Amino acid sequence: MPVAILLSHGPQELVGLNGGAPAIRPDDLRQVGIRSVDLGEKKFVHELGFEVYDMRYIDETGMRQTMNEALAGLGCDTHLHVSFDVDFLDPEIAPGVGTTVPGGPSYREAQLCMEMVADTGLLASLDVMELNPALDNHNRTAEVAVDLVASLFGKSTLMRRADDA
Repeated sequence: MPVAILLSHGPQELVGLNGGAPAIRPDDLRQVGIRSVDLGEKKFVHELGFEVYDMRYIDETGMRQTMNEALAGLGCDTHLHVSFDVDFLDPEIAPGVGTTVPGGPSYREAQLCMEMVADTGLLASLDVMELNPALDNHNRTAEVAVDLVASLFGKSTLMRRADDA
């Protein structure tokens, strides 16, 4: 729903907050790690034509290639916003979410995704959602989420020199 509102689709009370003009264009949007989408959402995505890198795509091409494609064409004036839905992660590593769907990215895939965003130097804003501490197991999900957010802000596993990368 937030994406639909930003694209000026949805309840007029919300769309009208911006005067009815879209806040973003479909070609500025990338969704990575999608795996549970209803028919209405699929239709919406296809009608507007924004890029979706679902889990099958990630399985077939790998997270590195997926992120290279998703981040391609960003300019130095890009305001890169990440909306980190914690339920994007596989419930094996992140059980503390409202809707668990098996088959999400592993910890390493998610960390690579976040590190590649950080490598752009363009991260300008972030929201984190779908973390539910009441459903978490000994803070496991919260700790994973904090670690991945740290990767977004530059914490890296990179041991080689940057010019070797």
